Amino acid sequence: MTPLNEALGKGGNLMVAGAAIFLAYAVVYFFSTLSGSGFEIGVSTLNGITPADLDALNPAIMAFIVHSNLALAGFIAATSIAVIAICWFGVRSGQWWAWWTAMISPVVALIVALPKHYLGEFDHNWVSHIGPIYLGTAIFVAGGLMALNGLLKTADGQAASA
Repeated sequence: MTPLNEALGKGGNLMVAGAAIFLAYAVVYFFSTLSGSGFEIGVSTLNGITPADLDALNPAIMAFIVHSNLALAGFIAATSIAVIAICWFGVRSGQWWAWWTAMISPVVALIVALPKHYLGEFDHNWVSHIGPIYLGTAIFVAGGLMALNGLLKTADGQAASA
């Protein structure tokens, strides 16, 4: 599908790139969970307790954490795939509903997930734990603003020709 204008094309492509970073993060998260290298990406211990220590204390707790992390990786991946498709096919073709849906869905996830990282309840490596999400978000938002510009131009052009 060909974009209606250059801003929609470039903006939609940047949105896809940002969402692809989210998808890559989900894949890394999935495999790091299976490798047992820590509790999450960039979280190797919780107050000095390793996953092995916790597993020795109660294996059900670690099994539950692994289960939850795998499910979270799946939801991040699924949301990313959906947003990529919405941006590629909807935003680039000038669909307002697609732009709104693509912009709202990752924002909801970030609003729910990010505040807990700043309460000081556990130590984490900022760069590896949430750095990729910030990078993907910055690229995604830049693309969203470019696409918005393209949508507004398209709306102006349609109004002028009417």
